[in-house]
Amino acid sequence: MLFRTREKPDLSQRLRVAVWPRVSWSRSARYYKERVIRLAGEPHAIALGVAIGVGIAFTPFLGFHILIGLPIAYFVGGNLIATAIGTAFANPLTLPFIWASSYRLGRMMLGAPHVRGEEDITHGLAAKSFDAVWPILKPMIVGSVPLGLVAAVIAYFVVYNAVRVYRTVRGDRIAARRRERNGGDGKQTMENA
Repeated sequence: MLFRTREKPDLSQRLRVAVWPRVSWSRSARYYKERVIRLAGEPHAIALGVAIGVGIAFTPFLGFHILIGLPIAYFVGGNLIATAIGTAFANPLTLPFIWASSYRLGRMMLGAPHVRGEEDITHGLAAKSFDAVWPILKPMIVGSVPLGLVAAVIAYFVVYNAVRVYRTVRGDRIAARRRERNGGDGKQTMENA
């Protein structure tokens, strides 16, 4: 595993890091970027996998994003690991914005009125019946579709270009090292063959 620590973290440490990174958010973002661009596979499959994961991250089905994204990625030919990484777009920093924007957009699309008590929906959510949650969940589902599609298209092009550029630069670097090792002409000499 990439960047593995010597001591295996216990469950409480893993849960804490899943909610809040140890060092910084930018380092975690760089880590995920490196994981994605170094994945094996075609740039299209990797970009498609990330796009599916990002698109699914906009749905309000928190905890089921990977379970929803993996079958879709499998059937359309996306990279499954990239899909799982793409679902990490739904994290504690982005979820409030995703949920608020998908709810508001869904409410506008449905022409739904303001639901009374929606400000206090999280209080006692587990004790509420599905009928009490559905007026909030329905606009979120409807609003998540266009937002997820737009985010998925943007993610696809960003990841596709990043993977392609990374592989081109890496190939050029390997070719330059090979030329240096073989005497600068790019061909193997008789002694090296």
